[in-house]
Amino acid sequence: MNRAAQAASDGLSPSQDSHESKDSQEYQEPQNGFVSTGRLEQVLRSGAFAVTAELAPPDSANADDVYAQARLFDGCVDAINATDGSGANCHMSSVGVCALLTRAGYSTIMQISCRDRNRIAIQGDILGAAAMGVANILCLTGDGVQAGDHPDAKPVFDLDCISLLQTARTMRDQAQLRSGRKLRQAPRILLGAAANPFALPHEFRVARLAKKMNAGANFIQTQYCFDLPLFARYMQLARDKNLHRQAFILAGVGPLASAKAAEWIRQNVPGVHIPEAIIARLSGAQNQKLEGQKICIELMQQLKEIEGVAGVHVMAYKQEQHVAEMVAASGVLGARSVWTPSE
Repeated sequence: MNRAAQAASDGLSPSQDSHESKDSQEYQEPQNGFVSTGRLEQVLRSGAFAVTAELAPPDSANADDVYAQARLFDGCVDAINATDGSGANCHMSSVGVCALLTRAGYSTIMQISCRDRNRIAIQGDILGAAAMGVANILCLTGDGVQAGDHPDAKPVFDLDCISLLQTARTMRDQAQLRSGRKLRQAPRILLGAAANPFALPHEFRVARLAKKMNAGANFIQTQYCFDLPLFARYMQLARDKNLHRQAFILAGVGPLASAKAAEWIRQNVPGVHIPEAIIARLSGAQNQKLEGQKICIELMQQLKEIEGVAGVHVMAYKQEQHVAEMVAASGVLGARSVWTPSE
């Protein structure tokens, strides 16, 4: 990935944990079956291994730029994340990208960063997105503005990821706004959150995961998983608390461009742990970018074998054109056919 914030990948950096919500009631799954109308929830609840991928919104007002990016994922992913001011850098909005892609038939995951909007704007965005057919929302606190291209911007942080999850869950399950005002039609949305299994202290990570699930997260997308033994330990602790049955956990993966890039990420992006063995493998490869893709393929295959992992989330910044071939080579979809707009 490029830059510290972007390498941390669009809200999946550890800074999202810096704002805590003091009240988190135990979450009870709605009893009426599916909570959304989206294909992602159908895939996850069917027990199939899901694949999601991240689309970097363009620095453009041209819808064709969005469609061109999305077409790279045709036939290989179950839903597309549209990032929300990733790394505190300005791009086309997540709600705008999701509106365009939903209209074209794609399954989207709208990311919401609490950094830039207060609770009034956020709740309005949730209602508007749901009305346009967006069925999945990833709730993030967001990186600080000092990390991005507008360091003089005023941060908001009216909510954090926990209170945002609680707010969205209340809108969905109780058909009311945070103020208590009733909604004529509740949004039918699957709620997600990010997790970083590798940030220190490690023993806090599973407790943090449980807190997000208790606040309402139905699915989790993690930071990059390059250290399989450490991630396996994290999943064991999650299974001990039965968290793998409370929400769907999608492990983050992505191709490293080179040993130099991997070393830079390891040194500059908190919470991204890249073992020395991977850097050495990249260093010894004749084609380091291709080797990085091979490593990503192998990681997908190995992650699928870990109990409780419901899928993978592919973050391939500036390598999106290789996602389809990596997913195909990994075989994680099996014989399952993924819907495309042409169908």
